[in-house]
Amino acid sequence: MTNRQIKSLTCIAVVMAAGLGVLTPSAAAAGRRVLPGDSIQEAVNFARPGDIITVMPGTYYENVLITKSVTLRGYGARTVIKPPVTATTPVTPGTPVAPGTPVTPVAPGTPVAPPEPGASGAPVPPGAAKAPVAPGSAANGRALTCSQADTGICVMGTAEQPVVGVDIRSLTVSGFKRNGIWASHTDRLSVQRVIAEKNGTWGIAQERSTRGLFRDNTARDNAESGLFIANTVDREGGATDTLGAVVRRNTLTGNRIGVTVRRVRNLSVYGNTVTGNCGGVFVVGDEGEPGAGDMTIRNNRIHENNKFCKGNSRLPDIQGVGIVLTGAEETVVRSNSIRGNVGASPLSGGILLFKSFVGATNTDNVIRDNDVRDNKPADLANQGTGSGNQFLNNRCESSVPAGMC
Repeated sequence: MTNRQIKSLTCIAVVMAAGLGVLTPSAAAAGRRVLPGDSIQEAVNFARPGDIITVMPGTYYENVLITKSVTLRGYGARTVIKPPVTATTPVTPGTPVAPGTPVTPVAPGTPVAPPEPGASGAPVPPGAAKAPVAPGSAANGRALTCSQADTGICVMGTAEQPVVGVDIRSLTVSGFKRNGIWASHTDRLSVQRVIAEKNGTWGIAQERSTRGLFRDNTARDNAESGLFIANTVDREGGATDTLGAVVRRNTLTGNRIGVTVRRVRNLSVYGNTVTGNCGGVFVVGDEGEPGAGDMTIRNNRIHENNKFCKGNSRLPDIQGVGIVLTGAEETVVRSNSIRGNVGASPLSGGILLFKSFVGATNTDNVIRDNDVRDNKPADLANQGTGSGNQFLNNRCESSVPAGMC
């Protein structure tokens, strides 16, 4: 074979390989690494849909906004996202700060002039530089929402265009004024092996979303729910179909409530460990249509949720609560271990069908095959005027009314 023939065959092979994608690494998911001192947000901004962003061990002081399909992964407890640090460098309101400009943390109590509402000239901590966003754009509106929420990671789509397939895993979000992770208008969001701790509202929360997967996370010491799934949080309305959301194998401890599912349908909560909260699992509906429910709560370990939480305008005091259904329908609660939940709240006890504050009844729920013991004032309780609720084959010692054990 001549040299010319060899070169010709080589060229043909290269063209064929390119056509088959062998020599087109850009067609596959690209990898980006973020090192301590770098900006996670900057990596997200410049990522393309499908990219994998690996956040190396370290502490990152920033809020992160995700509006495209990317994977954000870290090294568990070694990759920590905390609130941005207030800066000492004087900044005139409305004056932009160059991305990457180093700023020194302010000593506690030192006054810093705030920027004007909506101004882009807010102090920027080290590593928190963000690519500019056009004023008035949808992305800018979502960024402002995320920033104003004081949340660690926001995943934000729109009603017209939900963000699909975001994957967050193996990192820690800690100490935010509101939420560790907040998602709105998403589909197939996956949050796995995340630690969400000491946040001022929810650890991990989702609204207006479908087919979410929340697995193997730890949510601890959050002021409200460790895990929170709702239809909407800014207005009333009927329950929305989550199309099969899954809350699985999470550890929830030290929160006000371990898991809250509010005004949603069609999901499962199973295999979770819920202990040391004020309340374990809350299923909340109201008088809207369709009603909340059509879900399964099974194989959870819900023990000794005996922390005391003072009541508020929506709920009485909470202590010693295992599972509460209020305004729920067609929900199956089965094969759970619910032990040692003790308190004097109206909500206290093992499994409680509670009268709704807005008049919604519990109907056609099935409570069966649960191990419910050592809960006070009762292992099982059926309150209100709901109909069609069944208590079957539960291993328990006390019930209200009597005779359900």
